[in-house]
Amino acid sequence: MPLSMMEKGDVKVITEFRGEEGMKRHLQNLGFIRGEKVQVVGENSSGMILMIKGVRLALNYVLANRIMVADQP
Repeated sequence: MPLSMMEKGDVKVITEFRGEEGMKRHLQNLGFIRGEKVQVVGENSSGMILMIKGVRLALNYVLANRIMVADQP
């Protein structure tokens, strides 16, 4: 499911990225790597606040929709 469908408090694992290579590289540079856990810590009208690798990041819904996540194994 897309990361944008997660709710506050949810923790999932990143499984894949959808989109152009440049966008994928940008997300990976921010710490969004396959197998990494991501948690939603907040939301607003323009995007989501996420915790990944112990760092809080803001991500708009367009990019969040291109990151696929799944339940933790």
